Amino acid sequence: MSDRIVIIAEAGVNHNGDLNIAKQLIDAAALSGADYVKFQTYITEELITPNAKSAEYQIQNSKTSFDSQYAMLKRYELSWDDHHELLSYSKNKGISFLSSAFDLESLHFLLSLELDFIKIPSGEINNVPYLELISHHSVPVILSTGMSTWNEIDFAMNILTKKNLNNSNITILQCTSSYPALIEDTNLLTMQEYGRVFGTNYGLSDHTPGIFAPQFAVAMGAKIIEKHLTLDKEMDGPDHLASLNPDEFKSMVDHIQFVKNMMGSRDKKPNSQELSNSLLVRKSIYAKKNIKEGEELSLHNITTKRPAGGISPTLWHEILGKKAKRCFKINEPIEI
Repeated sequence: MSDRIVIIAEAGVNHNGDLNIAKQLIDAAALSGADYVKFQTYITEELITPNAKSAEYQIQNSKTSFDSQYAMLKRYELSWDDHHELLSYSKNKGISFLSSAFDLESLHFLLSLELDFIKIPSGEINNVPYLELISHHSVPVILSTGMSTWNEIDFAMNILTKKNLNNSNITILQCTSSYPALIEDTNLLTMQEYGRVFGTNYGLSDHTPGIFAPQFAVAMGAKIIEKHLTLDKEMDGPDHLASLNPDEFKSMVDHIQFVKNMMGSRDKKPNSQELSNSLLVRKSIYAKKNIKEGEELSLHNITTKRPAGGISPTLWHEILGKKAKRCFKINEPIEI
């Protein structure tokens, strides 16, 4: 992935089951400058039992009351045909399409689409058959770590790298599965530890309010930033409140590019303006007072002053003790 920062606009289920809203989210993601727009792929019957309760945030953040999490997810489910339509629409808008699978059949389907990445959502990090299926493929993987422990991440990594995947093809995202998440729970230092411990690229799947955490993550070496996108935070649905609206998302992308430009290169060399300035603010060796021809150059008769252009002070000890080859007036650059 080199030094590229990949930005994923997580549309998720913020389309509320409406294909037109999904397309508007793609439009907004493309206009923001994001690299990918990502949805969620699942078959409700394969994902969840009929009587599973909704998470507390799903209840609090939704205006519509559902009898169960099953009923809510069923409303937001996209068909295979919907996926093909959205994939084609994304391509026409100049943005790449991604989705996360939440069951094995959906995972098979996404693999058949030959997308750039397989994104493993946090809830699947301990799903052995799911992880084993991915391990048989060489497509790059993004692994989210919300709700996870170090042992669980290590468990998932061991399975993922058993077959055709290796650590260099995996990016681990620090993630806090609260919607919205508290700033003090972001734990960006943990993100860096993934790179140290597993030798992978790392990034941030961010649920905090605002656009600050992604910027700091990029400054700390994140290669992938994922953030929820909504058309309006007041819309009905579980994830809108923890999302950015289109203007905020574009601002985030712009600020990330600003940070990326500020980070620059690992190489250290002066730019053209610095080279010009260095002649004025660096020093050369000068006569501290009038010096006679043949006089020994010493601490008493030479010094360093601006501007540069003569003998560099780096040669100071090579100049000390030499005989003046001619007379020098005070403030005249020394020659040897």
